[in-house]
Amino acid sequence: MVENEGLQRYVAHAILWIGIAIVAFPVYLAFVASTQDNAAIANGHMSLLPGGHFIETYYKTLFVGSSGTTREPVGTMLLNSLIMALSIALGKIAISILSAYAIVFFRFPFRMTVFWIIFITLMLPVEVRIYPTYKIAADLNLLDSYSGLALPLIASATATLLFRQFFMTVPDELLEASRIDGAGPFRFFKDTLLPLSRTNMAALFVILFIYGWNQYLWPLLITTRDDMQTIQVGIRKMIVTSDALTEWPVVMATSILAMLPPVLVVIVMQKLFVRGLVETEK
Repeated sequence: MVENEGLQRYVAHAILWIGIAIVAFPVYLAFVASTQDNAAIANGHMSLLPGGHFIETYYKTLFVGSSGTTREPVGTMLLNSLIMALSIALGKIAISILSAYAIVFFRFPFRMTVFWIIFITLMLPVEVRIYPTYKIAADLNLLDSYSGLALPLIASATATLLFRQFFMTVPDELLEASRIDGAGPFRFFKDTLLPLSRTNMAALFVILFIYGWNQYLWPLLITTRDDMQTIQVGIRKMIVTSDALTEWPVVMATSILAMLPPVLVVIVMQKLFVRGLVETEK
């Protein structure tokens, strides 16, 4: 019996390592390509070992730019994507937690109607309402601005639903105890609900940050200047479709740099992320 359990454990670990290799190998190839000479990549003679152009390629990528249809340094694109992703994640959490708090703990006419209207917006992603959203953003002079990148994506029915479901599990005794202590609605929200929602907010922050970071269609439409484009748009513009030669080392280096912020967010917030998904912490 013990031998069978040991064998099963080895098989499970072998499958896990095979899966890791399948996922990690393309990333490794991208890193290797970012350190190679452009001619070697274009001619199909790229080595599987890192080359000697690491510092040169990454310096050019971060501070100089490529020769594609965009010449903006990747450092600027990373900053734009970071501001956009943080604004979307924090804005969605702030709006959603307040709207869920109002729906659960306040009694007002058509309360559930308001909730269902919010819930129905799940069926209307950005791609469905792209034209009216763009028209409103243009009329409000939000083109080529951080506000234009973040505000149209800042509402979240999903986060509102998750916070509502969590708030509905909060014992009524906590609300009664707060009232006995003389706490008003704002103090109950700040001193009781926010600490209880810490892990939920952390889990949602990771998901929403990655959602904002990976946006492509909306930044492509809302930005016309190179200095306002995000990293996802920049990668596409670096790949030249004409007879000009694409600088593949710069493109691969940009891809590696684009993966780092989401990976760092997941690593740093891993414990809170897992606890937010599996615990209620009440």
